[in-house]
Amino acid sequence: MTGDRYEELGLVAGLEIHQQLDTDTKLFCRCPTTLREPAASTDRFVRYLHPTTSELGEVDAAALEEAQRGQRFEYLTYESTCLVEADEEPPHELNPEALTIAVQLAQMLQMSIVDVAPVMRKLVIDGSNTSGFQRTALIGKDGQISVDGVDVGIEDLLLEEEAAQRVDTDTGEVTYSLDRLGIPLVEIGTAPDITHPEQAEAVAAEIGMILRSTGAVKRGLGSIRQDVNVSIAEGARVEIKGVQQLQEIGAIVRAEVDRQVGLLAIRDELDRRDVTIGTPVDVGAVLSATDATVIREALEAGGTVLGVRLGGFDGLLGRTLQPDRRFGSELADHARKAGAGGLFHSDELPAYGLDTAEMEAVVERLGVAADDGFVLIAAEDAVAEAAMEAVCARAAAAREGVPEETRAAMEGGASRYLRPLPGAARMYPETDVPPVSVDRSVAEVPELLRDRIARYASDYGLSDDLARGVADSPWREVFDAVVEDGVDPTLAASTLTETMTMLRREGVTVSRLHPDAVQAVIERTDGGSLAREAIAPVLTALAADPDRSVDAAIEAADAGGVDAAAVDAVVEAVVEANAEQVQTEGMGAFSALMGEAMAELRGRADGEAVSARLRAAIAERQVD
Repeated sequence: MTGDRYEELGLVAGLEIHQQLDTDTKLFCRCPTTLREPAASTDRFVRYLHPTTSELGEVDAAALEEAQRGQRFEYLTYESTCLVEADEEPPHELNPEALTIAVQLAQMLQMSIVDVAPVMRKLVIDGSNTSGFQRTALIGKDGQISVDGVDVGIEDLLLEEEAAQRVDTDTGEVTYSLDRLGIPLVEIGTAPDITHPEQAEAVAAEIGMILRSTGAVKRGLGSIRQDVNVSIAEGARVEIKGVQQLQEIGAIVRAEVDRQVGLLAIRDELDRRDVTIGTPVDVGAVLSATDATVIREALEAGGTVLGVRLGGFDGLLGRTLQPDRRFGSELADHARKAGAGGLFHSDELPAYGLDTAEMEAVVERLGVAADDGFVLIAAEDAVAEAAMEAVCARAAAAREGVPEETRAAMEGGASRYLRPLPGAARMYPETDVPPVSVDRSVAEVPELLRDRIARYASDYGLSDDLARGVADSPWREVFDAVVEDGVDPTLAASTLTETMTMLRREGVTVSRLHPDAVQAVIERTDGGSLAREAIAPVLTALAADPDRSVDAAIEAADAGGVDAAAVDAVVEAVVEANAEQVQTEGMGAFSALMGEAMAELRGRADGEAVSARLRAAIAERQVD
């Protein structure tokens, strides 16, 4: 589909970027922002959430749908979990470090910054917050960025608390970990100025670059998430949540456009047909001997199999809307929300253990005619009834085209139904936190990441890869400090990027390293008192025990330097031991002898110095 085609369809899209901030403590308590493994949990507690009315007496439709499911929420706690996180104590004052970063970002996005930020409560309907709401504060509005020469509006920047991390889901229960709950988060919302998928990716990349320019955002999977709002002219606004990777955004937009186009085509086809939604009927009796595992297990457990005739839907239930997703998948999403495992529909049968004779029996039982389709749901009685009611409602809505809703991103660009689109009734004032005064003067606007990369390459002669790596590294301030002291920029950059990456891959927790210690290691190496080969083992020793001194780490890594005489002695011994090979092969013996010498000197002598001395020794033997 070309850009012209998207223009013809009237594609309009906007982004919501959610980025965790790298602060020491959480937004409304002083607990650490460190993530843990669920196995480290020390206790747990259980909650049930219920919808409440807004100040206008309204109940949010999405909250009501979730509450009707009656789910049980379990929360894992840790030794640092406090009463605020458990919603048993009022929140503390808003984290000033997080506020400064948010103001900084608002300035970089050319936004109008508020003088006072009232804290609001935003209803949370999936149990991911123990209080049932998320605290959020508007910091800036009406900003703008330019991407590929096109201006895109930034509608708002909010400072809010991160949700708890979902750990496990069982039937009727969801388990969350409280380590992530309350980490400061900024939400940046664009105006609906995006008109094609590639532009959506480019805008997300630009905002991501601005976020990383601060050096104050968390990194890694899950620390940044994109929600994408998509609509076409005859469709409806659909919010797709949880896009993890930047490169997935274009595929998400393309797939949602295809879905809406497909739903509109189904609408138009239904307009030409005699459409009726039948009454659910128990068809368990005609399927009592089936080989279909799902149906057999439901009946054996005392459940039921409900079927419903969908008049006029023949051939439409199997209509493809997205990669590996059909209209029947849309109906199945609603059945699953009600607790069923899924459904069977006529366009995919006979299959899954249901044979032709059983299908014909179902057709007769439901009164299905030539242009009709049907759906089957097997589950315990109450679940089957609720699921079938949801499926019938969604099938009826197909006559209207595209429903407004919130969906979850899936692999490959597809998405699945989550809940109705939330309304204004989900937001109301926070009474436990006073409005926060916003001081613009405390936030210094940093250099943009792309400008920093260009400067590092130009001023320090770094390769593009090294310049990009160190400019976007959490060790950037160490780099700036050591090059200002005269350290070789390439040595510093390679240590802070390539060496650190290698150590991480080997399982070393480099985040435990203290910047001052890393700086000292680089400066000693540049000064010649520490071999380059010793950098990795010394940093490894420091990461294992961050409280030890650099000298102690050098000793622990057996990386104490040797003088030139000691290097000469080792080289002479290696050459003497391989005298015949040197005499026969000359410099051809260098690689093998270098390996022997470095096995003795690695980490204690610079490889280049050993290489130079060995070459000289081989040359001397050849002359002799």
